Amino acid sequence: MTTRIVVKIGSSSLTGPEGGLNHEAVAFFAAEIAGLRKAGCEVLLVTSGAVAAGFRGIGYPSRPKLLHEKQAAAAVGQVMLMQAYQEAFAEHGIPTAQILLTRTDFCSRRAMNNAVMTVEELLRQGAVPVFNENDTVSVDELKFGDNDTLSALVANLLKASHLLVLTDMDGLYSGDPRKNPAAIRYERVEEITPEIYAFAGGAGSSVGTGGMRSKIDAAKIATRGGVPVFIGRATEPGDLELAADGNGKGTYFATTLSSLPVKKQWLGFMSTPLGSLYVDEGAVEALLHGGHSLLPVGVKRIEGNFHSGDVVEVLGPDAKLLGRGIVNYDDTQLRSIQGLPSGQIVPKLGEVHRLEVIHRDEWITLR
Repeated sequence: MTTRIVVKIGSSSLTGPEGGLNHEAVAFFAAEIAGLRKAGCEVLLVTSGAVAAGFRGIGYPSRPKLLHEKQAAAAVGQVMLMQAYQEAFAEHGIPTAQILLTRTDFCSRRAMNNAVMTVEELLRQGAVPVFNENDTVSVDELKFGDNDTLSALVANLLKASHLLVLTDMDGLYSGDPRKNPAAIRYERVEEITPEIYAFAGGAGSSVGTGGMRSKIDAAKIATRGGVPVFIGRATEPGDLELAADGNGKGTYFATTLSSLPVKKQWLGFMSTPLGSLYVDEGAVEALLHGGHSLLPVGVKRIEGNFHSGDVVEVLGPDAKLLGRGIVNYDDTQLRSIQGLPSGQIVPKLGEVHRLEVIHRDEWITLR
């Protein structure tokens, strides 16, 4: 099988510190991706940089903060960004294709299936699909976080072999190396723990919206879907191929999991939960370690308004997220039977479609 690689390039790697597109950087990354293709890889590119590229072109002195201003800058910058990519890849005889997405696009499994078919055809025709968030219509509360999350979703959806997240830092450190010379770089992370999250700070540059934390979030999504992740730097010719080969300037996030089915990806990372269920320790054990369904007896508290077939999140006694599932009851029904053993459900409600609150086939663990 052909190795399929998703490459994500952040704003800080494509623009100057004061904004504006760095055409030399675009040409460099196009050459690096062309090198991967010559080595036999399929490459999908997830890019940021539309707002950073466009805000000076539309007349703003610095990166705008108001939503409508950012969207206007993105509308200008996206044209500049794709023109730069098209010209840079044309030097290597490679066609490019623009794919703009929002988080709500991922909520439709049918739309995502269609998107997969389109991307597969583009790859068959030798094009590099270039993904970006559709900033012009996105709203802040639904944004991807400098496209880090978008790159993870694309990697999972297209069953990539690797996700390479390129940034201006050479990996994850135990502290900020710009402030703490004793900070240690992690070469490999086997499990993303709260300690790993504690090392991640805020946004790293004035032109981007992401930071190491959003990259760790992306790594968690991708590795949960069976895709290993590299987070690091590519600044010299051959760096991208080294990153793909396991010798890059950064940190590798391992996974022992296999690729998630599209349904589970949608459930875990693209759906919108409409309620929350708090469960007891017995239910935690059954869901996380027993491979069992969630029964009414384990439900202790219910929040939100939902109907049978909606997605809900499930939390343990410590209020920490366990996972998501498709619920089989309306919230009013569930409130009347929460905590009851299975033998009392039918006498209480009459005929029911399913006894389980969430069937194990409609569940994904996110802890």
